[in-house]
Amino acid sequence: MVPHGKHLIIDFSGGLHLRTHMRMSGSWHIYRPGERWKRPRADMGVVVATDQCVAVAFNVPVAEFLDDRALLRQHDLRHIGPDILGETFDVDEALRRVRARSGTPIAEVLLNQRAVTGIGNIWKSESLFACRVNPFRAVASLNDEQIACLLTNARKLLMMRSAGAETRNHFNVYDRAGQPCRRCRTPIASKKEGLDTRVTFWCERCQEIGD
Repeated sequence: MVPHGKHLIIDFSGGLHLRTHMRMSGSWHIYRPGERWKRPRADMGVVVATDQCVAVAFNVPVAEFLDDRALLRQHDLRHIGPDILGETFDVDEALRRVRARSGTPIAEVLLNQRAVTGIGNIWKSESLFACRVNPFRAVASLNDEQIACLLTNARKLLMMRSAGAETRNHFNVYDRAGQPCRRCRTPIASKKEGLDTRVTFWCERCQEIGD
């Protein structure tokens, strides 16, 4: 599997590729042959089996086979931003794409796959807290150092998670609405915002709108 943001590409021989996108509900599981699945068979969308392992996509909303030419033309893949976990993540290009959305709140832009891919809602909130940036500030109100801070912190946090580090018990703001801030003890605030009404978590004191 090769990740492209939230897209996963599985390459087969003969120039055939399987593209899947999990959106909010889907997930890939890897099993040994004969091992019992952890999800009901009714949730199974795709199965890819070899002698060594069985990969199962559950509740997958997007799955399609593409040849080499169709993969190059695939609309979503052509327009996605730099992958935050890519080996050659281009922070300058990501910054340029973020800057192009000058009037949009930074929290929404960090989730925009055409600006930068792979951050997700958890690390959006955590990165904003780490850099002391209010989620609802317009991109135009931020300087390059603040935006670069958000991108590099998101990459660092995601790389820690992908390496197997336990992070849930160490969230600073995500899913901690009403609990005291770990820095200043102010209750963590939360608000639904954006087109997908994702919940943003932040500290109103550490991340004041005028900072």
